[in-house]
Amino acid sequence: MEHTLLLLFYVAGCLVAVFGYPNGQISVACDTMLPIHGNAAAQSSSAPYVITTSNTTFMPGDTIKVTIQNSGSPNGFKGFLLEARLMGGNGITGTFSTTDQNAQILSCNTGANKAVSHTKSNFKQSVTAVWTAPQEAGPVRFIATVLQDYSTFWTGVKSDIILTSQMSNITCGTQKNCLSDPVNCSPNDSGCLFMSSSPSSDGIGFVFEMSGPTSGYVSIGFSYDTMMGNDDVYICTKNSSGNILVQHGYTTGTVAPQISNTNTAGNIVASYINGVLKCSFITQSTISTPQRSSANSSFYIFLVSGPSNAGGQIDKHTKTLISKTTVDMLSISNVTGAASGSSPLVLGHGALMLIAWMTTGGIGMIMARYMKSAAGKPIFGKAIWYQTHFLLMILTVVLTIIAFIMIFAEVSGWSGDTGAHPVLGCIVMILSFFQPIAAMFRPDPKNERRYIFNWGHRLNALVIKVLAVATIFLGLILIDKTSNNWMPKVMGGFFAWEVLFYIILEIMVHLKKENVYENDRIKPEIKVLIVFIAGNVAFLIALLVGIGQS
Repeated sequence: MEHTLLLLFYVAGCLVAVFGYPNGQISVACDTMLPIHGNAAAQSSSAPYVITTSNTTFMPGDTIKVTIQNSGSPNGFKGFLLEARLMGGNGITGTFSTTDQNAQILSCNTGANKAVSHTKSNFKQSVTAVWTAPQEAGPVRFIATVLQDYSTFWTGVKSDIILTSQMSNITCGTQKNCLSDPVNCSPNDSGCLFMSSSPSSDGIGFVFEMSGPTSGYVSIGFSYDTMMGNDDVYICTKNSSGNILVQHGYTTGTVAPQISNTNTAGNIVASYINGVLKCSFITQSTISTPQRSSANSSFYIFLVSGPSNAGGQIDKHTKTLISKTTVDMLSISNVTGAASGSSPLVLGHGALMLIAWMTTGGIGMIMARYMKSAAGKPIFGKAIWYQTHFLLMILTVVLTIIAFIMIFAEVSGWSGDTGAHPVLGCIVMILSFFQPIAAMFRPDPKNERRYIFNWGHRLNALVIKVLAVATIFLGLILIDKTSNNWMPKVMGGFFAWEVLFYIILEIMVHLKKENVYENDRIKPEIKVLIVFIAGNVAFLIALLVGIGQS
């Protein structure tokens, strides 16, 4: 009896070893995707089977029909194992379902419904399953092992890469390399400059994603050093017709890159929604520069954005992010970057505009409107309030002109990628320039037409002040890299502070007419002015610190 049982176990083992898994219950092979068929080896020739999909892109929760088809085998195929693998990390992802009688769903060590296999070993011409994308899925590729018979099979039968229509930072560092500013920001945030890369499972080419708040272009580059020039670059740009182009180029210095072709291999998913430009695409070429051989896969990553012209030709970038170290593009790791930040000229421009319109300009306007009686004594033949007003406003105009020259020297012309900021800035510059010129030709105080000058002068000053505050507010939004955008909020607080003091001073003008504080030793206007200046300086220092940190 004992010998009989041993013989039965031996025969059963031989049957498994010989016939494998004709019923398709091969969960044990989920990781390797290799059949347990003794010493049989996979075929090295091209597989006579193909994998097709119903969609080339997907969103989390979408379903895709996946079909394995016979494309050249005389009889078809008997067995198969189908999975969805993430690009980069190569992990199994998503879940399957099927109504095909020749297919069944398998559980793997990563969870239930992770793979599909055959139900019996009859010859089949095709099988179909439905894959459901998970929430965190990145680009995927469907991979199968297909068996023509027991000893003849092909591994690594692949579909095209399927791109996701929704970028995410969830799988950064585990399934793809990512670089972003602010750090770890989501590409779905309106202020996030983002890129990701993952090597294709072929070993040649990459899946790239890039996103940024721009109406011009976003570009990624790969360099042997941290200096621009001699770099391999990919550009996502929008032309005046609203068409989004993905271009591959090469930089030779600080000039526009040389475009080698206008399209990349594989699918392209692009969008421009709410001021955010996004491109996902697949390349089928290695990254290389003259200083690096194609065998070396480590590069510094550049991520930039900037304006483009009507034809989609890119102009000088306005934002730059560079990885702190070289990154092996064929592996997955956590990537950190250092934002180049705004240039000294840009920061200087912002600082001078803040000084001009938060201190000298604001104080000068208050002197003319509310301090005539408090500082009315003459000096050099003119009242103190007038001398102070004149000097402060001239200083304001000078600071504005210097700031204007600095920003034009930095951008070397007009930059349309910064929205309304440069337009308002130019209007402020023009109105500010003509304000003191007009004052030099003002009529005599006793002239019957003096009131026309007075109202025109006041109205122009009010328009300049409002536009200057709006311009500064928009400028702070452009350079503020903090997660809570505190600098524009401080500017909003400053505007409210100024409005409050204008209301207080208007009330004091009314009270003075009623002789409410006629006997005060120190003029109340002077007290209010001191508090006003102290508050303005506090707001100014806070914003100057923020600019310095940018």
